[in-house]
Amino acid sequence: MTIHRTPTSARALTAAIFDVDGVLLRSPHEQAWREALDGFADPGRFTTAMYQAEVAGKPRLDGARAALEALGAPDAEGRAQAYAECKQKRLEVLIKKGCVTAFPDALRFVQKLGSMGWRMAVASASKNANQMMEPIRLGSGQALLDAFAANVCGRDFRRGKPDPEIFLTAAEELGAAPDSCIVIEDAAAGVEAARAGGMTALGLARLGDADLLRAARADLVVTTLDEVDLDELVHGRLCTVAV
Repeated sequence: MTIHRTPTSARALTAAIFDVDGVLLRSPHEQAWREALDGFADPGRFTTAMYQAEVAGKPRLDGARAALEALGAPDAEGRAQAYAECKQKRLEVLIKKGCVTAFPDALRFVQKLGSMGWRMAVASASKNANQMMEPIRLGSGQALLDAFAANVCGRDFRRGKPDPEIFLTAAEELGAAPDSCIVIEDAAAGVEAARAGGMTALGLARLGDADLLRAARADLVVTTLDEVDLDELVHGRLCTVAV
């Protein structure tokens, strides 16, 4: 086995905070945002790159406003609430259809960190995060939700990402100092929030957006959590491993 290590943090990492959509689960959020655009703007112009740059990781209303503004829709501010409500209704339909799956690498990563004794939290702005995670099981049969000692998903925070409030709250409820936490995020806004909170940020580029995550100052960017060297993470070092 060939090991390639790129140390990015000398902090003692002992706790992990996970985003949900795009990190733990492949959810229909992007699809719902796109399909709900009918009547507000051209859905065909709502690309994955736009979703990642403008919407992902943000509270629902903020994401709706940002999408409409990016698409040049008239009266984006005034119509954002209606668009957000249409997106929510569409998302609920897609969830009921079973359009949610877990990423196997994420489940392995959560299970391994749990076996290492790490404290873990889950933190998503989505009001649907817990509903989507509820049926998911780890390889051991344990419920995914039961793996987390703290859960701040869907709460009404005063400020959404890229403000660090959601992650700082998760760290507090874990009883962990911010600089001992690693945040696993797939969105630039989430990476910025982690860094603003004094935490280590692991960017997960599942959608070919590594440059966007690096620009947000992720400490390390990977395309799958299987790339993270867990043997080194035990010692608080965030590195990649290549076979």
